[in-house]
Amino acid sequence: MLKHLPNSITALNLICGTVAALFAISGDLVIAVWFIALGMIFDFLDGLVARALGVQSPLGVQLDSLADLISFGLAPSLILLQMMQQAFYGRMRPLTDVFSARAWEVGLETYYPFLALLVLIASAVRLARFNIDTRQTEQFIGLPTPANALLISSLPLIFEYHYTPVIAELLFNKWFLIGITLFSVYALNAPWPLMSLKLKNTAWQENKQRFILVIIALVGFIVLGYLAIPLVLLSYIGLSLLWPMSKA
Repeated sequence: MLKHLPNSITALNLICGTVAALFAISGDLVIAVWFIALGMIFDFLDGLVARALGVQSPLGVQLDSLADLISFGLAPSLILLQMMQQAFYGRMRPLTDVFSARAWEVGLETYYPFLALLVLIASAVRLARFNIDTRQTEQFIGLPTPANALLISSLPLIFEYHYTPVIAELLFNKWFLIGITLFSVYALNAPWPLMSLKLKNTAWQENKQRFILVIIALVGFIVLGYLAIPLVLLSYIGLSLLWPMSKA
């Protein structure tokens, strides 16, 4: 029975992603974000449990990627889509309303927010590449899908818990959201060697970039709250590119 435990945890990640997508469709973005966050916990635990029990399997790898596509590809894309609807039209609409009229009757501009689904496509490509890329055993090539999902998920949290008119105007600016979309699409499949956050030991010399990132994250959250999330992700990318682990 223990050999099925990691895949069962992966299934919980998949369920969380599906629920997150449903809440995003209904416009409940903050609740969607919390289910994405819960999915991230299960995504971390399934690999940890599989390694601890020595029951890693090709099936588990594929199932993990399929769950990640929903939790960290589809759900964040739908959050971004709903934010784009607010930016373009001043309100979030159930997606069924978008398709209730013929395209030539409402105009193609009705469908502009669906540019956000490019993130879903880029996430699928990213996960497929990860599964066949032998270079990504000790590091990542391109931004991992959970990290990109964290970036997009931070936007509703920043609006909800750090609201100011300036922040609201920025977060629901259509060009800002298009920029986030294009950044995500590129970063997910960029040829960037990014460090893995998995620790093989606790030696400072071998893990100093990771420890520094943890310090930045802790200080950032204490001082800035959810505003720290984009800054931590930029620090992660910057530390990886400017201070590679192999040259530490």
